[in-house]
Amino acid sequence: MRRALGKLQTEEDESDIDLTPMLDVVFIMLIFFIVTASFVKEAGIDVNKPEATTAVMKERANILVAIDSRNQIWIDKRQVDPRSVRANIERLHAENPQGTVVIQADKDSKNERLVQVMDAARAAGVYNVAIAANER
Repeated sequence: MRRALGKLQTEEDESDIDLTPMLDVVFIMLIFFIVTASFVKEAGIDVNKPEATTAVMKERANILVAIDSRNQIWIDKRQVDPRSVRANIERLHAENPQGTVVIQADKDSKNERLVQVMDAARAAGVYNVAIAANER
């Protein structure tokens, strides 16, 4: 009888499936997808940008500020008061010091609002400021 009970226990042990290798593979795949995913930052709105013949694609544009046709300022998909633009740019620049500020101004927006945003970026310590335009 003891022999039959011992044989039953060994059969149970052999029938267990070891999930550790499968979990390792799933974890490695998760890391792969996270590393290879491209994260696109958006200012939050679609802007009708003006055209320029000298427009150049800017790499590493991490701080995007949008100005719509009604002169409203958008950063990280939320509307921002003009007085708090500097604080928002300082916060985003602290997170990524190598990033540049790209202003996406609508062609119907006022030049005054664009200059206010540029001044706020420079007051925040970011001197690498670009204005977005479509290639002609």
